[in-house]
Amino acid sequence: MTRPAPGTVLCPLDDIADPGARGFVFGGGTTRWEVFVIRHGGLVRGYENSCPHTGTPLETLPDRFLTADQSQILCSTHGARFRLDDGHCVAGPCVGDRLAAVALSIDDDGRVRLGDEAPE
Repeated sequence: MTRPAPGTVLCPLDDIADPGARGFVFGGGTTRWEVFVIRHGGLVRGYENSCPHTGTPLETLPDRFLTADQSQILCSTHGARFRLDDGHCVAGPCVGDRLAAVALSIDDDGRVRLGDEAPE
């Protein structure tokens, strides 16, 4: 997979609605790597865009990662729901699994960057 180097700028934080989410794609074909960033109040988290149940991307429409009330992450393939803060699946066929976290940082200019390693 084509994972960019730590420090790669994804976007300005202000480009992500609050609450909201935005997806990013790097590479293509068999080396494609997808990640999304959610923003909800003071919470900013990154996850790989891959459902732990089937490995498919979570959204069917661009940047549509959250439930209608924007309180959880939603897999549009089969309705699995995940907590915003830790990606833990709370409903659907992958209950107990979790999304793969992606480390992020916000720089002094308010840009979201890829971090050095995945958070615990």
